[in-house]
Amino acid sequence: MKILVCITHVPDTTSKIQFTDNNTKFDKNGVQFIIGPYDDYALARAVELKEQLGASLTALNVGEAETEPTLRKALAIGADDAIRVNSFPKDSLFVAQQIAAIAKQNNYDLILMGRESIDFNGGMVHGMVGELLDMPSVSPVMKLEIDGETVKMAREIEGGKEYLEAKLPLVAGCQEPIAEWKIPNMRGIMSARTKPLQVVEPMEDSNATEVVSYQLPPAKGTVKLVDKDHVEELVKLLKNEAKVL
Repeated sequence: MKILVCITHVPDTTSKIQFTDNNTKFDKNGVQFIIGPYDDYALARAVELKEQLGASLTALNVGEAETEPTLRKALAIGADDAIRVNSFPKDSLFVAQQIAAIAKQNNYDLILMGRESIDFNGGMVHGMVGELLDMPSVSPVMKLEIDGETVKMAREIEGGKEYLEAKLPLVAGCQEPIAEWKIPNMRGIMSARTKPLQVVEPMEDSNATEVVSYQLPPAKGTVKLVDKDHVEELVKLLKNEAKVL
């Protein structure tokens, strides 16, 4: 079995976000980057499946040279090799096209990724990859087991869980509690230095979208405390100022 895990290179959630060039570019200065948290769940489950099934595991990222330390961390956690598509991830369609191109070349049985990245939170790539490869795509997957050619899954739906099965090959967008995050040990860190990391050029894309500008969320306003006995005043504030009623 061949497993592909697609990981994102995203700012740590504690990073202070700023933009430059009239709010058209993200300012990377002083920002620490990590594997996307949902991708970490996908990677952890992929490592478990690799150990259970004797599978091969490849980590993939669409990004420029600065993302290689993130890929090396995936190698330290348990991936056998890594591929970096040498391009800035322009949008979801572009990323999906690159993943699909690599998948077609290597015939992976299972493609795992996070349900969404934590920078743009689009949650679209897994569905696009499934469509481009003519494979079933399921998300958000909370449990995933493989029995022969059958994948048994549980996914979150509104108001509960849905249990379903699909045949390999398959694309899955993962979230907790599919597996526990894995921390690379010293042996893994040392071995990651010599594991193969292939850099490939991107396939042509259609430039479907373009970022016009970014905008930070509004600053938090002041807090108003209302006595528990003044319900009418609270309702008035919620209606006229907060505008949530």
